[in-house]
Amino acid sequence: MNTTPLSRGFTLVEVLVALAIVAITLGAGLRVSGSQINNAQRQGDMFRAQLCAENELVKLRLSRLLPDAGEKSFTCEQMGVSYDGKLQVQTTPNPSFRKVDAVVYQAAGDDKQAYTLLKLSTLVGRF
Repeated sequence: MNTTPLSRGFTLVEVLVALAIVAITLGAGLRVSGSQINNAQRQGDMFRAQLCAENELVKLRLSRLLPDAGEKSFTCEQMGVSYDGKLQVQTTPNPSFRKVDAVVYQAAGDDKQAYTLLKLSTLVGRF
């Protein structure tokens, strides 16, 4: 006759090890999902900034004038988000063309520092 009691369930050490494994796995999953959320936000900002830059360059082309060298600031609102930007016009060795850079910044809030989101460059010719 066997007098040893049957072992039922898990020991406290086994339960703690299982909980530690689950906690580490959940922590890694939260980090990955947070990273994906940040990337999606950044992609949305880049898309809206590109729309702003392209709009400014199209306005410049539609004016049908050779732009003067220098900088011109602009503001743009896309999908409820405000962006600041600059059109930087530079001369080229060929006097019939100008190099134009459209630089879009994230609008600086009260506690935020403005940073460059996007820079588009093109050549504009004399019409």
